[in-house]
Amino acid sequence: MRSLITGGAGFIGSHLAEQLIARGDDVFILDDLSTGSVENIRHLKSSSRFHYVFDSLQNRHLLAELVDESEVVFHLAAAVGVRLIVESPVRTIETNVNGTQMVLEAASKKKKLVFTASTSEVYGKSDKIPFREDSDLVLGPTTKGRWSYAASKALDEFLALSYWKEKKLPVIVARFFNTVGPRQTGRYGMVLPNFVAQALGGPAITIFGSGQQSRCFCDVQDCVQAILRLVDSDLAVGEVVNIGSNQEVTIEALAQMVKQRTASSSPITYVPYDEAYEPGFEDMLRRVPSLEKLQRITGGRPMTPLHSIVDRVVAYFRNKNAGTVVETERPLPVLVPANTEAEAGGTVAL
Repeated sequence: MRSLITGGAGFIGSHLAEQLIARGDDVFILDDLSTGSVENIRHLKSSSRFHYVFDSLQNRHLLAELVDESEVVFHLAAAVGVRLIVESPVRTIETNVNGTQMVLEAASKKKKLVFTASTSEVYGKSDKIPFREDSDLVLGPTTKGRWSYAASKALDEFLALSYWKEKKLPVIVARFFNTVGPRQTGRYGMVLPNFVAQALGGPAITIFGSGQQSRCFCDVQDCVQAILRLVDSDLAVGEVVNIGSNQEVTIEALAQMVKQRTASSSPITYVPYDEAYEPGFEDMLRRVPSLEKLQRITGGRPMTPLHSIVDRVVAYFRNKNAGTVVETERPLPVLVPANTEAEAGGTVAL
């Protein structure tokens, strides 16, 4: 199979490219390197199955050519990270909405399958836990730039599903929940790489807010396996599906886990949201996915424990600091069938 990944030099995109090549696919990536990095894909350049173009989705002729060459399009290109969203709301909205529209338009001409990456952010301030794909979305006021990302990704979903309903373009929409792992940067506010970098380099591990907000962290390789299984299933076409872990951990407990597993002497400090981002910044106390739909379509769900994910990220940063990009090897993950007790979720203990 021939695949196109927009945003393929990014964190998730580079891991997806790896696995597609490993299973024998030809992979094309299109990335403007605004948030992606050549370092993420340098090790793939020696493969005859890997092809890359550093350009913008705004190059319609190039995009049309790459889409035409491909059987499936993985649309991952987006503005990412809370800090980037707060500081550059115009870029966030334009990148997400315009980019998605152009990809769908190009794919629609020959009915190419499009996997569209969305986010748990679209659930907004909903308190209906766990978040189900058919739940209402509860966003904050338009005067809060914080919600521009969620609104833009929700519009991406509307666009994708409209192309499916009106133009019969096969689409799959996936809402990612805090995907983490090697190669993720803390540059735009990603919490785990920031914690690990601070624990290894000091002087302090910094928590924004009270630290009592909880999240569910999914290993990037588990995420990629879920993506591939969804794309291989006819049941996923025209659907919105959560991808993530449902094992909760508070941000404070995550900081303590990182401190413990790095044997760091860095103290843990707290910075109010108003100082970290902008006055009146709003955040969600909990964000937990329902994985029933993912389980039904793919036959499994992500199961990598948080301490293993943290250890891989720590190993990556230590290798990077030592001047090597070798990552901790691990077997290709398998989505594990869920049981009733595990599907209910839980809180990660240290």
